[in-house]
Parts: sequence; C-alpha cells; structure tokens
Amino acid sequence: MAEATWKSRLRVVLVGTTHPGNIGAAARAMKTMGLERLYLVAPERFPCAEATARAAGADDLLQAAVCCDSLVEALADCAWAVGTSARSRHIAWPTLTPEGCAQQAIACASEGEVALVFGRERAGLSNAELDLCQAVVHIPTNPDFSSLNLASAVQILAYELSRAGAEEPVETPARESAASVEEMERFYVHLEEVLLAIRYLDPRAPKRLMRRMRRLYGRARPLESEVSILRGILTSTLHQISR
Repeated sequence: MAEATWKSRLRVVLVGTTHPGNIGAAARAMKTMGLERLYLVAPERFPCAEATARAAGADDLLQAAVCCDSLVEALADCAWAVGTSARSRHIAWPTLTPEGCAQQAIACASEGEVALVFGRERAGLSNAELDLCQAVVHIPTNPDFSSLNLASAVQILAYELSRAGAEEPVETPARESAASVEEMERFYVHLEEVLLAIRYLDPRAPKRLMRRMRRLYGRARPLESEVSILRGILTSTLHQISR
C-alpha cells in the first residue's frame, strides 16, 4: 500500500497519560518516523509546556492532537486496533510481535482507519480497553525488568512501521470495509441482549463469555455487510422469542 495512504489512516492513541513529558516524547518519536496523527484519551495534563519542551520540534503534532474523553470515542471509526501490553491475561488476545504488528497495521489500513493504542505509564491498558482492540502487540523485554517507557514503546513500533512501509508493496485484492469498532460495539450489545434472552448467558455467573465472544469475532474481523447479517439474525431471534 502506498506510504502516503497508510500513514494517513494510522493513528497513535495514548490512553490516560499521567506525565505530559511523555506525550511530548511520544510525539517526537512519531515524527522521526513520519507518523503525524496523535490521539489523546483523557490525559491528566494537556496542553502543557513540558509536553512542548519534550516534543523538541514535533510541536505541530501536539497542536493537531485529537483529545477524546474515552477510548471508545478515539476508536469509533477504526477498522482495526491493536493494544500494547506487557502482562499476560486470563483470556489470551491474538498476540503480535512488533514486526508482525507493523505488517498487519499497514495491510489493514487498506480497509480503513487503524490505531496503535498505548496505555497508562504504570497500569497499561485495562481488559475492558483491550476488549476494543482486535489484537495485542508485545515488545520483548528483560523478564526481570519488563517496564518500558511509553515514548520508547512508541518509538519501537513507529520504527517497525517505517521499516515495513519501506518494503516493496504487495498488491492485495479490493475488499469491502471491515466493521468499525463502533459498529462492533453495537453488535456486542445486541448479542449480549439475545444471549440473556435465550438464557444462555447467566447474569449471575457470566464468567468471561462475552470476552470470549469478542475474541472470536475479533479474529474473524467481519465485514460491515456480515455484521448486518448477524444483527439481522439476532433481531429475528428476539422477535421469535417475543411471539
């Protein structure tokens, strides 16, 4: 895919950043690799002079940064999102290496908006936030000291994107747009409603059923038309129950 196209569809999303200097350093890391679209979800302090100082010439990225109240808002129109995580989870997400993440991000940009999501400096991303992503990227580190600075993590993935984008482009057949995060969230609400109605999902002991369903459909990455079919089936199911 042409570099100008995939870069115009790729955004870096920082969630709940506590230190404004890390926002500036992340912007600098992005600019060194030609990335320009920065989204900030509920930063503790922004705008801030410290962020501008640490940006060291990437002030334009800070000025153009899109601030959002929630990750749902930041990802609403995205066809594919990948979250960063250093921790293992009870239910595994499809996990990519930095190199694999870059390759898939560029490939998915041919279908729509793509997001690389980075969590809080201390706690990272919550499970609920990772539920909004289709995959997780893990940056290998020293297992005895796995803490990686936010800007360093941005720099590593930005570098891998730059490398992957410089490779000879491979022509891929045209494909209908994958359903956006916003469309998938509406589907999950609808699905949960039906599972409760048919008593397959027990609200007193839901366990991790809905999270597993998210993994299933996240791997499948259904198209917009396919999600419409699925929701049509759900609507018909509810209609039959109510008769």
